[in-house]
Amino acid sequence: MATSLVMLLGFGHSVAAHDDHHHHEWRRWWGDERKEEFRDGPCEVKIESKRGEYKREVKCKDGIGARWRGEWTEEFRDGRCRVKQEAKRDEFKEEVKCDD
Repeated sequence: MATSLVMLLGFGHSVAAHDDHHHHEWRRWWGDERKEEFRDGPCEVKIESKRGEYKREVKCKDGIGARWRGEWTEEFRDGRCRVKQEAKRDEFKEEVKCDD
């Protein structure tokens, strides 16, 4: 459990830092259905959630305004959930699927 927490803090810190809309993060674990689209500076953000699933996509034209660095893909477990994160120069995607 402690190892998972440390991993999440390490991965989550760099990713969460790019999102000024922290109030949206609680919905990641919420059970209702939601779809949101908004701008975060020069970037477009889309969030979709439903029971046991969460998706977030951030697109920044030409990488301007992106608060993540480099290109990478990470897959890990967070408790009963599988998390996949993918970063490119101008796009960040996060997908979470939780077991029932």
